[in-house]
Amino acid sequence: MPGPRLCGRPVHALVAGLLAVAAALWAAGPAVAHDGDDDARWKDKRKQYTAGVSVPLVSTPNVHLVTNLPDTAAISGCFAKTAPYFYVSSLDSVSVFDVSKPLAPKLTGVLDNLVFENEAVNCGEKEEDGVTRRFVLVGIDLTQASSDDIAHVRPVGFDELMVVDVTDPAKPSIRSRTKTSSSTHTVACVRDTACQYAYTAGGDGKVSIVDLRDLDAPKELKTFSSPVLGWAGHKWNFDNAGYGIHTAAGGTAIFDVRDPVNPKLVTTTGPEGTAPGWNDFIHHNSDRPNAAQFTPGAAPAVGNGNVLLVTEEDYENTDCATAGSFQTWHVQKLDGTPDAIRPLDRINPVDAGEGVALPHEAFCSAHWFDHHPSGIVAQGYYQGGLRLIDVRDPENLTEYGYFASGLSEVWDAYWVPERTANGVATGHKTNIVYTADLIRGLDVFTVDLPASGRTTAAVPLLPAGAGQDAAGSWPEVAVTVGPVLAALIALIVYGRRRASRGTGTAES
Repeated sequence: MPGPRLCGRPVHALVAGLLAVAAALWAAGPAVAHDGDDDARWKDKRKQYTAGVSVPLVSTPNVHLVTNLPDTAAISGCFAKTAPYFYVSSLDSVSVFDVSKPLAPKLTGVLDNLVFENEAVNCGEKEEDGVTRRFVLVGIDLTQASSDDIAHVRPVGFDELMVVDVTDPAKPSIRSRTKTSSSTHTVACVRDTACQYAYTAGGDGKVSIVDLRDLDAPKELKTFSSPVLGWAGHKWNFDNAGYGIHTAAGGTAIFDVRDPVNPKLVTTTGPEGTAPGWNDFIHHNSDRPNAAQFTPGAAPAVGNGNVLLVTEEDYENTDCATAGSFQTWHVQKLDGTPDAIRPLDRINPVDAGEGVALPHEAFCSAHWFDHHPSGIVAQGYYQGGLRLIDVRDPENLTEYGYFASGLSEVWDAYWVPERTANGVATGHKTNIVYTADLIRGLDVFTVDLPASGRTTAAVPLLPAGAGQDAAGSWPEVAVTVGPVLAALIALIVYGRRRASRGTGTAES
């Protein structure tokens, strides 16, 4: 019987060696994160799911499961802006999906890539000699190996950025890489359609600015400090008004990044950014919709560009009613006034009082989200599934809908962009949601949006339960899960535990 294969390619001996080293590292790490064996939980659930175990699916009538692509244990994804592609990073690969028919994504290319953890793969584009080059940025926390670049297998090591060229959707390939002096847990382009510079998550008291003007030779240009780093930085999100939002263990900070090489601190969440309930572990990611509409002193409203949406992750808390929340904050001023971001409201809809809480949920913190112009946020809550949150009144957040499964771990949720006939994103979003699920893979949903929500005529809403069997379960598709994937799942446990010991590398 042939040895393990990733995406149809044999695993190179050095890659196998990497797994052995990774397994040894994991075995040596003390169990300081979750109660019980996280590795066993992930492997067991993925094994059940891919074996075709039929499980109940619980959802509100306004959320409709369209299809499932179980072939990749999805961690994160991003959409190209100038072509209809969705890129998925998993524990063992980078996959390219053609989404010109968004209800039926089609796998077009795969790069085998064993990596921990790259939980926020970032899309970038830039012009080179009149050609639009598309690429994704892969942050390497702990380990990485690919048959596409055997010379640079990293069985152990930290803080490296890898550039994967996806210009040819059938042949994604590693183009370059560079070391940095701060955590690359996440890396983000300052301007995604003209990506010359990127910022790292940050750690050890600093954030790295990576020069991407030459994609064949990226380099750390300089570092700068962020007052909210605390024990770790986590994510940079950039708005459409020239500001960058840094979420981290010490809260959230806004920087003026109109000169991306010389970012200037504007304001922070201040002491409230680390207050109990508002930040019990880390501010994880953010968004400031309609940022260009900001007017100082205006009442808090998403349409006014002065409401900051924030995930507060607290994955070590096994009480689903309090394990991390989705939050709104009022950005009062952007003139350099300290502590000008004030809390408005927070919600954890996995609480049984706010929706449905399934008995298995002991890993259900708020995680990555995406805002729709209709005022509905789609968010992953790990085992709490997909949750939809209504932010039209930022001072009174409510649950709008949900989808959950007994075998699921939703890391991220994305509203599919609307596109022109040429495949270019228009800036509007459809009513379609993709979720990156470590157990189920890639799920596709449609959502009945509020009356003011934009729905593309070419994207029909499906009736509730479309595609499900008579018992209300989705017919699961069996795929093979080999020891390579299992070993990579083990790395997540080690990495999270390492992070929780305060080493300066962020968690998930």
